[in-house]
Amino acid sequence: MPPLQSSLTPLGTPCPAFDLADPRGFRMSSSDAIGRPLLVLFLCNHCPFVQHIRDEVARLARDYLKRGVAVVAISSNDPTQYPQDGPEAMIREACDTGYCFPYLFDETQAVARAFDAQCTPDLYLFDRSHRLFYRGQLDASRPKSNIPVTGEDLRQALDTLLAGGAPPAVQHPSVGCSIKWRV
Repeated sequence: MPPLQSSLTPLGTPCPAFDLADPRGFRMSSSDAIGRPLLVLFLCNHCPFVQHIRDEVARLARDYLKRGVAVVAISSNDPTQYPQDGPEAMIREACDTGYCFPYLFDETQAVARAFDAQCTPDLYLFDRSHRLFYRGQLDASRPKSNIPVTGEDLRQALDTLLAGGAPPAVQHPSVGCSIKWRV
């Protein structure tokens, strides 16, 4: 199946409300990050595009959590079709990869639909007022591309946001595997 691109939700769109459980035993909602920039990452365990960037995602989160950015990942794939994306596997992935942020399970897929998330990875950065500032790729690297994974695009957007600048004029959609919707 060919890779899918993320939709380019209009900048300034409010962050959809969410309140989801992390299989490690706690919950997080969008209101937990009020007044802070919020980075929402739609990920899953089995997607080769996510596997390609997961170490940089963990590094990037560690770097920007220290700077006051709230970071959360959400897995919305149907675990009946893809058990490797289910809650137990999410716990292992978060521990093995060093995710120091909530990795939430969107069991009903309602949150993915509210965001209009299309693929994994699908990345959304909201400002302190939770208005969309950036949506798009982590960087230009793809599996087998021989381009290093640096997080350049998202890091630039985060730095600009934290410095009080305007959203990047050019934003490239993320590319990855489609979200595996329930049948």
